[in-house]
Amino acid sequence: MLPGMKAALNGIPSLSIVNGWWMEGLIEGVTGWAIGQGKRSESGGSADAISLYEKLERVIIPMFYDDRSRFLGIMRHAIAVNGSFFNTQRMLQQYVMNAYFR
Repeated sequence: MLPGMKAALNGIPSLSIVNGWWMEGLIEGVTGWAIGQGKRSESGGSADAISLYEKLERVIIPMFYDDRSRFLGIMRHAIAVNGSFFNTQRMLQQYVMNAYFR
């Protein structure tokens, strides 16, 4: 289990580039937030840095301080959606079905 998946079980919304498990777990503004547009840019990461700071300054930090109930809702969705789907039981079941019963 990856750190982001463990965090979701504790109600921590993710803020990450869209790769790996986050491609499946991201519901923008519901389970967390994406950095960038989901693909590597020609700018060598500066576009991702700009996206990160804009998301923090304009969305996440104001929501945390000014709309606490909305932020808590995102925390609950992180647990309900990602915490319930990205777990060891599902992973093992998927491996068994794909590896042994194909």
